Amino acid sequence: MDDNDQATTESITDDERRTRQRDATINIRERQDDRQSRVDEILRTCQEARDVKALASLAALPGGFAGDEARRKAWPLLLGCSVTRSSETSQSWRLLPRHKDEDQVKLDVNRSFIYYPDNESEKQLDRRREQLSDTITQVLRRHPMLCYFQGFHDIVQVLLLVLGQGLAADAVARLSLLRIRDFMLPSLSPSLAHLRLLPAILYSVDAKLCQHLSHVQPFFALAATLTLYAHDIEDYGDIARLFDFLLAHEAVVSIYLFAVIILSRKEKLLDISVDEPEMLYFVLSKLPKPLDWEIIISRTMDLFTSRPPERLPFRAWGKVSSYSALKTTRGPVNSQTLGDGEMLFSKQAQQLRREESWQRVLNLLWRYRHPAGSAGLAVFIGVLSFVLRKKG
Repeated sequence: MDDNDQATTESITDDERRTRQRDATINIRERQDDRQSRVDEILRTCQEARDVKALASLAALPGGFAGDEARRKAWPLLLGCSVTRSSETSQSWRLLPRHKDEDQVKLDVNRSFIYYPDNESEKQLDRRREQLSDTITQVLRRHPMLCYFQGFHDIVQVLLLVLGQGLAADAVARLSLLRIRDFMLPSLSPSLAHLRLLPAILYSVDAKLCQHLSHVQPFFALAATLTLYAHDIEDYGDIARLFDFLLAHEAVVSIYLFAVIILSRKEKLLDISVDEPEMLYFVLSKLPKPLDWEIIISRTMDLFTSRPPERLPFRAWGKVSSYSALKTTRGPVNSQTLGDGEMLFSKQAQQLRREESWQRVLNLLWRYRHPAGSAGLAVFIGVLSFVLRKKG
């Protein structure tokens, strides 16, 4: 190659490099413009139309609400709280009686903000933990019927980081009473009722995979679904984006999302023998990393649309309490009040007590399933009627 050829080659290489740099700059600007256009559209939707359905559609698009600026307007609207209300100056909750779970709250708060934010000093993180503790304690004292569960702080810290302390308490209260109420009842059984929808969802899509997993109880999904995945996702951008989607849709969508994650791992799960239920449980209980959340969200919407809860097999949806948040969020929660949430909480708690009483009666019947003639039967009926009268 002579000097002229070499100069030409170098010249072409430089031109290509400049073209690539120019194209990259254009792409970055286009993405920034697209993002800003999305944010502007969300802000207009929140401020002018206040259209929850439109927000739900935007939340399902790639990128969701595209950043915390839009989230600070969209999340309160989706939850039905005011974007202007502030609880920073209201300290009356400090005078209320202590909630029975405050000691556990303190232990969990001390373990908070482990993964994000990752650019703050320990002093700044301590200040965030103080705000987190105040936010949780305020909600529990104002609504003492709520039962704190481990992992609740994972949810609240996401809301706190996005909304700030002034707006977070109202959002957390509405989330607790209207969307995750089942998790804050005095019994774990309503939470487990959520998980029992998983086999029905899986069977509706893939009977073979459902059968393969039939010897494993769906408790493996408890930590993820109980905390809206905040316990398992370590990246702030990922969990904030997922909250866009979950807060914009009804509570049962979270279960469909876990089903989609299971379906995405079909080959790996089928490679594990049914004779190794412990291994299956272990794999199912850990979210795969990395996960393309945009694909997961898109597939979740497709699955939910094509196989809505009412059409699930085994009459799974019919077994869910009519007071469950799974059913009361089938419509928008932004029109429901905290009083509505407390009323539903009370009705569901009463229903749980009746079910537990009935289960004790059935256990008693089984224990004395060979009564000594009619006298034994009469005693049993007397006990049964007494229990039913006592429990209403």
